[in-house]
Order: sequence, then C-alpha cells, then structure tokens
Amino acid sequence: MVATLYVYAATFQQASQWDLRTMWGNMSLIAKIVVFILFILSIYSFGVMIDRALMYSAARKQSRVFVQQVAGALKDGRLDEAIAIAERNKKSHIAKVVATGLSEFQSASQQVSDSDVIDAAKRGLERSVAIVHAEMKRGLSALATIGSTAPFVGLFGTVIGILNAFKGIETNKATGLSAVAGGIAEALVTTAFGLLVAVPAVWAYNYFTNKVEAFDVEMDNSSMELINYFILRRGAKK
Repeated sequence: MVATLYVYAATFQQASQWDLRTMWGNMSLIAKIVVFILFILSIYSFGVMIDRALMYSAARKQSRVFVQQVAGALKDGRLDEAIAIAERNKKSHIAKVVATGLSEFQSASQQVSDSDVIDAAKRGLERSVAIVHAEMKRGLSALATIGSTAPFVGLFGTVIGILNAFKGIETNKATGLSAVAGGIAEALVTTAFGLLVAVPAVWAYNYFTNKVEAFDVEMDNSSMELINYFILRRGAKK
C-alpha cells in the first residue's frame, strides 16, 4: 500500500512539472492543428467583438448629438440643414435613416404628386432601415457559429487525446497515470481551449444581438416620427 502511494506521488510530481511548452511538444499533429484552429477562431471572434463594440458605442454617442441638433432644424423646416447635420454624424444609425428619408422626401416632392410623396419617403426609410440593420448585424453570425462549433472542435481534439492515451498504454505495455498522462493532458487542453473560445463568443453574440434590437426599435420610431412630420408638413402647405 505504501509502495503504491509512493508511485502515485512520484507520478503526480512528474506531471506537475509539465508546462505548456512540454504539453505542446508532446501533442500529436492533429491536436496541434485543432489548437491552431481554435486560436484562429478566438482571434477572429475577439476582433469582431472589438469592432462591434466600437461601432455601437460611436452610433450611440453620435445619435444623441444628432437628435439634439436636428430637432431645431426640422422644427423650423430647414431640411437642407437637417441633412447636413446627418452627414456630419455618419456613424449614427438614426442619422443614416433620417438623412435617407429627408432626401427621398425632397426628391419626391419635385417629381411626383402630393399623394405619392409620403409613400416614396416611406419606401426610402424602409430601405434605409434594412441596410443599417444589416450593417449593425455584420459579424454577429460568425460569433454565433464560433460559439456553437468551437466546443465540438475542442471535443474532436479530446477524442484524439484519449486515443493517444490508450495508444500510450499499448506502446509502453504499462498502466497507471504515467502511461496516459500525455494523452489526458492533450485531451484536457483542447477541451478547455474549445470552451474558452466558445463561451465569450456566445456571451458577446447575445449581448450584441440585444443592442441591435434596441437600435432597430430606435430606427423604427425615428422613421414613424419622420413620416408623421412629412404628413404634417404636406398638410400645412395645403
């Protein structure tokens, strides 16, 4: 019994001396490829996170400024000035929608009858909302894909590690932790790395999706308010 405990203690001491470089050197080629793929997915997902975070932050800040500045111009009927304000806040999702609506309204006022002006402006607003929505969602589908597939990529590496562990038992003709330590470590590393890549991607996807939904509500509200403004403006001219 004492001898058995001594053997296990020595084995654990040897395993504790392993570092990441040692484990990487002992990994099979397939496991290294799995880790490399997960590393690329991690870099890409964090790149998308940073890009979306910066874009949404800029959209929020410029939208606040735009709404304050454009209110006075629309109240006084200065549509050209309102469009110019929107062009100065190009990162604002609301500014993009309002600028398109105002441009369509001005263009339609000169080309079609009064009854068709509102419909033309409404179609322009709908197109603009769809385009801005697509811009806001760019990259989120990649986060969802990475979040759902990274654990399975890591699981594939886990299977390879377990197979190498059993191969080590067969090669060394021995049992115990020392015979399977390399394969088990390889399996655990790929599993942990897969989860490390997937969890932040899923969290970020859910967080950014909620942001986009909030932006959609703001754009829809702005579109409806602008349509009401056009209706009142056309009615005042009659």
